[in-house]
Amino acid sequence: MSTLDLYADDPGSAGWEVPASGAARFSWEYDEGRDRLLALCRKGKDKQWDGARRIDWDPEADPYDPLGIPDEAMTVHGTRHWAKTSEKDRGGLRRHYASWQFRQFRHGEQGAMVCAARIIEAVPDTDATFYSATRAMDEARHAGVYGRFLHERIGTLYPINDHLRSLRGDTLRDSRWDMPYLGVQVLIKGLALAAFGVIRDTTDKPLPKQILTCVVQDEARHVAFGRMALRDHYRRLTDAEPREREEFVIEGCHLTRDRLRGVEVLEDFGIPRREAEEMSERSESLRLFRKLLFGRIVPCVRDIGLRGERPQRAHLDTGVLDPGDSDLDLLMSQDEEAAERLDAERFAAEEAQRVAGVAEAIAEGGTEG
Repeated sequence: MSTLDLYADDPGSAGWEVPASGAARFSWEYDEGRDRLLALCRKGKDKQWDGARRIDWDPEADPYDPLGIPDEAMTVHGTRHWAKTSEKDRGGLRRHYASWQFRQFRHGEQGAMVCAARIIEAVPDTDATFYSATRAMDEARHAGVYGRFLHERIGTLYPINDHLRSLRGDTLRDSRWDMPYLGVQVLIKGLALAAFGVIRDTTDKPLPKQILTCVVQDEARHVAFGRMALRDHYRRLTDAEPREREEFVIEGCHLTRDRLRGVEVLEDFGIPRREAEEMSERSESLRLFRKLLFGRIVPCVRDIGLRGERPQRAHLDTGVLDPGDSDLDLLMSQDEEAAERLDAERFAAEEAQRVAGVAEAIAEGGTEG
């Protein structure tokens, strides 16, 4: 079956072409570069993994409750539409919400992979080029893992959200080499990292928890890479240049905020678009979700040096109160620890099964003798 046959909404054409501009840069300076970025590069190489082996795909997923997220987290919960919805249709809503979320993750990973390739060719620093090469492999792996989960466990797809498409297009069309960093590493991946972490910590389903734990481990490293590279570069900008980046961040924050609504899902269940948008604005669960997600973006924006009054006002306009005190390094360490615990538990269980199987074979052999 063609992937296009699985979409809940018509995605239009099978592809999307974005005219790209900018120079490809080659450097004849092969010094080792910055220790911090090289340490991330080494970690990126050491932490490569295979989604077919590291993740246990045996657990079945209920297609009508694939993430196990509480109903209260859905925008429509508590409204008149929810009250008149049958349990069967509520299962359909859970399925479509999960599909919409994970499909946007999948679209985001594809965009991140393309932007990583842009960074490889455009960035002037050798150490950043090396790291971006490992990151492109990470994004390809993430896209494959999300795609497998969607096809095998959910079976319904959604086209790319208009706001994500717009932000990705703005990022790719800009000729300045630092804009893919800012658009993807800070805004798109900062939001994605936080969203992955929230669902990882909320779901009671083993398969999506495994997937998100493994992906978050990589993404935390990617966001740290973007912070380090941009912080160094933005210290050298002229007076006018930071303002241009702040304008991009302001627009990106609004697009990022609006891509969280999931209005497409509500429309597919017969709720008029205007009412669906108003519902999302009133949703307390979505407001809390938004604050948690921007909790990784706002301190990152400040850390790289975009501390002007206008970006701060934009954060307030998007419904974020004051998440800027988050310790990004601590969060990255916690993400790493969560992945290590998952691996320890998973492979300890496999080893126990192997040992038990060997003992059983020995016992059977002794009985036969």
